Amino acid sequence: MTDFKRYLVTAALPYANGPIHIGHLAGCYLPADIYVRYQRARLRDIKFICGSDEHGVPIQIRAMREGTTPQAVVNKYHKLMGDTFRDMGISFDIYSRTSNPVHHQTASDFFKKMYDEGKFEEKESEQYYDEKANAFLADRYIVGTCPICGNENAYGDQCERCGSTLSPEQLINPRSTLSDAVPVKRKTKHWYLPLQNYEPWLKEWLLEGHKEWKNNVYGQCKSWIDNGLQPRAMTRDSNWGVKVPLPDTEGKVLYVWFDAPIGYISATKELTEQWADYWQQNDTKLVHFIGKDNIVFHCIIFPAMLKAHGDFVLPENVPANEFLNLEGEKVSTSRNWAVWVDEYMRDFPDQQDVLRYVLCANAPETKDNDFTWKDFLERNNSELVSIFGNFVNRAFVLMHKLCGGKVPPLHADVADKADQDLLAEFEATKTRVETLLEQYKFREALFEVIDLSRKGNKYMQDKEPWIVAKSLAENPEKQKLIDNCLHICLQLTANLAVMINPFLPFTAKKMLHMMKVVDKMLEWENAGKTKLLSVGYSLREPQLLFRKIEASEIEAQIEKLKANMVKPAATVDPAAKKAAKDAKYAAKAADKEATTEATATSTEETASPVKPEIVYDDFAKIDLKVGTIVAAEKVAKADKLLKLEVDLGFEKRTIVSGIALHFQPEAIVGQQVVVVTNLAPRKMRGIESNGMILMAEDKAGKLHFVNPNTKVDEGSGVS
Repeated sequence: MTDFKRYLVTAALPYANGPIHIGHLAGCYLPADIYVRYQRARLRDIKFICGSDEHGVPIQIRAMREGTTPQAVVNKYHKLMGDTFRDMGISFDIYSRTSNPVHHQTASDFFKKMYDEGKFEEKESEQYYDEKANAFLADRYIVGTCPICGNENAYGDQCERCGSTLSPEQLINPRSTLSDAVPVKRKTKHWYLPLQNYEPWLKEWLLEGHKEWKNNVYGQCKSWIDNGLQPRAMTRDSNWGVKVPLPDTEGKVLYVWFDAPIGYISATKELTEQWADYWQQNDTKLVHFIGKDNIVFHCIIFPAMLKAHGDFVLPENVPANEFLNLEGEKVSTSRNWAVWVDEYMRDFPDQQDVLRYVLCANAPETKDNDFTWKDFLERNNSELVSIFGNFVNRAFVLMHKLCGGKVPPLHADVADKADQDLLAEFEATKTRVETLLEQYKFREALFEVIDLSRKGNKYMQDKEPWIVAKSLAENPEKQKLIDNCLHICLQLTANLAVMINPFLPFTAKKMLHMMKVVDKMLEWENAGKTKLLSVGYSLREPQLLFRKIEASEIEAQIEKLKANMVKPAATVDPAAKKAAKDAKYAAKAADKEATTEATATSTEETASPVKPEIVYDDFAKIDLKVGTIVAAEKVAKADKLLKLEVDLGFEKRTIVSGIALHFQPEAIVGQQVVVVTNLAPRKMRGIESNGMILMAEDKAGKLHFVNPNTKVDEGSGVS
């Protein structure tokens, strides 16, 4: 179906256990808001749903750390997050919370219907139990000594010192965080959703029916489904969450990833009595905006739940973004390596749109991207101030100086090709922007709007009305040329206000004030029109839309970031430190190969073929997939480098590899290779390389491709 009567947009429910950082905004909340503001401007029936996810282990962990209750934690952060979203202009129709009674009832009813219809499998399994606290323990409730680096306070799922993924069984001297008791295994009963039963349906609905989804989303889902789905527990042992609505289930709650997405439904119930129209009518377009870590839950598990329940619409799209890194490193809340949005608002008051602009212009739409304060400075000063803001300001200043502060007429008798071309660009830009927005390509859409202001600047510079004004005394007819230039520039300004509104709503409001027009001007049907401002209408004095940011302000932010970072503990046993280093050997070796030219290894270097031992979880961090080289060329002024285009099935990647001394470019097109796909991008000779080709080196120093014996589908995993 392509014609929809109503739109329902959700943004991932954030855990109410901490503030919002820029990675959250860039991941889903900003793109969702841009999309919703655009659809509202088109006067479409749309609801924008979000709320705090207030259940689950992270909430309980935060409460223990702060010496308080889970309810106190969620109350604190629910307000902080809601205020932050509002201050940044994220325009939810409702920002609810999963601790509300309506949500508990909705989630309970959802589970009970599926249970009554036999949609769950009941299973017993052994889980860790604290006999002193009389409670089952999630992995995060178990701590002990990390077997990799010797950290005595590693969690049962991860060591935050060395970053290793762990399981409770691997910890040395494990203990419960509730009582310090040694945990024991005890049988417990839970209800599982048999996802394997939904594989045929998921293949038809998702893999065949939604090939238009973003490559990163489709590829991750295909990998999960192709590897075979397994039953997943939909309940947990805990006293914090939505109680399992069955007899004799004291101490059991719904799994947070069963409970949380139902929060979209319960929040819509709170918002409107017509909630069922949005959730149960097939002419609703449901779109989930999420980060990539939530893809499986929103594209496989939640749709399977909706299918099993049977009464709800399914998502039409799930445009998930990748991660936004910070100054070249992964954002880490535990290390306080983050730009917190509430702090940004205090440091840069009334500069919400600058952050919105930078995060959208650098959005991680197809791959992880990096936020740097230097880029923030350059984009503000070179793009917002010098291009967009400069054009609007000049148009208003010259209108007041040369046209009496009123919109001048357009004189057809002196209009030239430059005038006509710029007027035609209004509609052309509108068409490009709306096409890109409908395709969830927000970064490209924003570029088109800024580019229109860039064209306006060039047009004004070419026309030079301030120069023409100097000859008015000798030739008053030249006023027509000035009028035409500024009439078109002012109509362009009105168009810019309409088109920039989904991205920079605070800026659009300032522009409306300057033009003395009402909000109705921002309706999308006005975009592209050439007569938005009436001739003779007086406009207000210009106000600067953006201010120049000084380098000293950015230096202060960088220093603040470094000063506030939580440093890892210094008292690490040297042997343990070496073990951690050895455990990460594979990833580091991969990184080294990707950023250096290939060289032959001496006999002495190859004498010891086995590197220090690592644990399985360290190897599992490397994402290996099969790809096909579809293009290859030599890199200019680099004898040993080839630029490769590799088809991974779900996307094509550019990879720079130091193999030019061993292979001719034309000879390796069509070659299947094994690719490390989750290396951070690295520039080599000005080319961004996104991955590494695995190679084998013989005793003579000759490189050979590591590839499957027989041709396999691109994107196939290697394990």
